[in-house]
Amino acid sequence: MNSLIFFEPLKRRLGRFLTAAVVAGGLASMVSPVYADAGFNRFIRDFWPQAKAAGISSQTYNAVFTGMEPDDDTLRLINKQSEFVKPIWEYLDSAVSDDRVEKGRKLLQEYGPVLREIEARYGVDRNAVLAIWGMETNYGGFMGRHNVVQALATLAYAAPRRKSFWTKELITALGIVQAGHVRFQDMEGSWAGAMGHTQFMPSSWKAYAADYNGDGRRDIWTSIPDALASTANYLKKHGWQTGKTWGYEVALPRGFDYHLADGEKTLTLGEWAKYGIKRSNGRNFPRPSDNAILVLPAGASGPAFLMLRNFYVIKRYNNATAYALAVGHLADRIIGGGRLEGDWSRDHLPLNRSETAELQNLLNRRGFSVGTADGKVGPATKRGIRAYQRSKGLVPDGYASVVLLAKLKLGG
Repeated sequence: MNSLIFFEPLKRRLGRFLTAAVVAGGLASMVSPVYADAGFNRFIRDFWPQAKAAGISSQTYNAVFTGMEPDDDTLRLINKQSEFVKPIWEYLDSAVSDDRVEKGRKLLQEYGPVLREIEARYGVDRNAVLAIWGMETNYGGFMGRHNVVQALATLAYAAPRRKSFWTKELITALGIVQAGHVRFQDMEGSWAGAMGHTQFMPSSWKAYAADYNGDGRRDIWTSIPDALASTANYLKKHGWQTGKTWGYEVALPRGFDYHLADGEKTLTLGEWAKYGIKRSNGRNFPRPSDNAILVLPAGASGPAFLMLRNFYVIKRYNNATAYALAVGHLADRIIGGGRLEGDWSRDHLPLNRSETAELQNLLNRRGFSVGTADGKVGPATKRGIRAYQRSKGLVPDGYASVVLLAKLKLGG
């Protein structure tokens, strides 16, 4: 016999982890408030067989979903496609602020024993782990204002793309709650389901989360040691090279051949030195045999870096050059490193996607073939930019900026 129980909406009951009766045949019983989203209610009802097949109990299902409404903020952000592109120097100004550096130094002292143990256990630089914590949630200061299950249910219901992905993440999140790793009301995260102190998606939690303190729970929400150990484990499993850094800021010689930059060439640090590249602080490379890739985040108008393997491991956490550079630079600053030596030429703003497509169309019309004008700067676009720059006597760095676009639009 069905047992019908009325529950308050989620927004008024996250302080309670409720349970509901199991109905005959195992189907979860729910009564939805009359003001709730009817389509979302149907989704919750129809999703039950899939959750049940994945091992989710009706008790967990009822406790989590009864009375739940869609996450309004997630609904608002699903289709938001911002054309604004933050310049990397603005990103770094915020990400590696003096306040964040100072707070990181204090936490390095406070969690010193834990961080040393994590570094010994996983072989991952403790400062990189600390920097990721700082980048992801400002050291736990803001882990998101969303309940992860609610946000993921909203995405599985309403997202126009990747529904199978959101559905799998939702089922994994339900399993985390059911296994007792975190209370439902403590499952804080972003509008897109990234969770806890270091912002793991549920699938990443399942694959990489660690139980540092041995209490049987992998609690990245309320246990800072578990969260930090989980991040170190993630980096280790993605190929972190123990005892090595992320990269070096470098100075390029005059007349440098810029086609070697941005992933076009992988050489050892010693081989790069033969091209006249030196560390910007004047020191020698400590391990000349390490492989590195030359990266110019803002072309010739900004600092240059030789990036090692660990830089690309950090990018597995967030696949953005600005993010990985910020993590590495913050880690260095926390242990006393200085600011970047090179200056950003701040008038060379990056292009947004529609501006990039316009640039590509202009290059194609002038005979510098870059392929389809898709608004993405790939190898073909960089080659076309360099060819155009050489034809005009410009530094051929392949960087797409508002300055370059203006030249093309003026017929230059």
